[in-house]
Amino acid sequence: MHTPPFRLAQPARLKLSGDELAGTGMHVADACCAPAKVSFSNTKRRARLAELDSHLHCSIIGTCLSTHELRKLVPKFTGLDRRDASDLEIHHSAVELAIEGGAAAKALQKLLDEHYAGAIRRFDKATDDVDLLKLWDEALKSGDIPPAYWALMTHPFATMPVRQKAFGELHMLSHLVGAANRADIRRLVALEEENAALKEKIERQQSRLQELSLQRDASIAALNEQIAQLTAQTSRQIPGDVAGLEAETQRLHDKLADADQRVALHTSRREAAEQRALQEQDAALALRRSHDQTLTLLKLVQSECDALERATVDAADAASGAGTRRASLDSVQGKRIAYVGGRPGSNAALKRLVEAAGGELIVHDGGVEDRKGLLAAALPGADLVVFPVDCIDHDSMNTLKRVCERHQIDYHPLRTASVASFVELMARLHPEQLAQLGNPPPSAFCLRHG
Repeated sequence: MHTPPFRLAQPARLKLSGDELAGTGMHVADACCAPAKVSFSNTKRRARLAELDSHLHCSIIGTCLSTHELRKLVPKFTGLDRRDASDLEIHHSAVELAIEGGAAAKALQKLLDEHYAGAIRRFDKATDDVDLLKLWDEALKSGDIPPAYWALMTHPFATMPVRQKAFGELHMLSHLVGAANRADIRRLVALEEENAALKEKIERQQSRLQELSLQRDASIAALNEQIAQLTAQTSRQIPGDVAGLEAETQRLHDKLADADQRVALHTSRREAAEQRALQEQDAALALRRSHDQTLTLLKLVQSECDALERATVDAADAASGAGTRRASLDSVQGKRIAYVGGRPGSNAALKRLVEAAGGELIVHDGGVEDRKGLLAAALPGADLVVFPVDCIDHDSMNTLKRVCERHQIDYHPLRTASVASFVELMARLHPEQLAQLGNPPPSAFCLRHG
């Protein structure tokens, strides 16, 4: 907006009389639209309401003061009735009083200063029109417009362009508020129609509820009359019948107590039977597992016996020289086998069997008589390592596994320290697998220093 939407105030030195105005062709306007009597120049004090341009009074009074406040103040200086006067009359009179000056303008000035003292102090920090516009823009964003409008219009550094900008923005806001009010009025009309429809519906429901309430009261009265009649009939019954009913009731009570006792007895028996059934199920499950383990062990023992029998027969045939020798331990021929743990008697028999088959069996008892330190030194040179799990300590078994994994030596556990378990293992291992068991490449790991 480049030009103000109002006529600028004339300077004080241009005051003309009525004849002079007639000579110039100008006419005198109404008091509410006349120019300000006194022009205000930028000084260090704030502008008074009467010193502002008369075209600003309408926006200041309408924006910064409510109609309720004006109804208290304006009738004190005019002949208007506080209750009967319309809002427009109150507003118009307040604008005229502000233009005229005097006690009424001072009262309006005091009321505005008291209401917006905080905003005045905040705007007093502005040192030029740029700071004023910044504070005004902040007020527009926050929506706190009335205090900022009054503080800006009366500020010492408020120039005409600054007031013009504030007036224009407030004027456009009034248009926006009017449009919003029209939309609110339309919504209000729709809500009133809906409210009327709801009231009518509620009235119909209330009438229906009253009818239902009357019907309910009639039904209750009829039932009460029937109850009274039945009570009278019951009171006229023969006392003997009452005594018979009491005896029958007692008999039923006794029968019910006896039934409760039988139910409790059967319940306890059922619970005991359920506990026994659960115990029997657990026992059957344990027996089934034991049976499965026993069958597995039996199959393993049978395979060990078969392997031992074949080894014995093959050894006997080899000793007698009958036919081509096909001993079960021929697969260990030329192989070096380390046997850790076991018993002295079975270890000696195993040593003879392996040597008879052309192999070499290195026996280490796991630390009973042989030093455990020799175990780590004896294993790297072996092609195969075996150990019975029932005749070896845990420390030796863990050392054996670590050394074998370090040097990539194949190791196998035996079920027992018997000769049959060893022979069954040798027969179970394929000859191709044993043939591939050669000496692995020397390990870079030092047995002494790690």
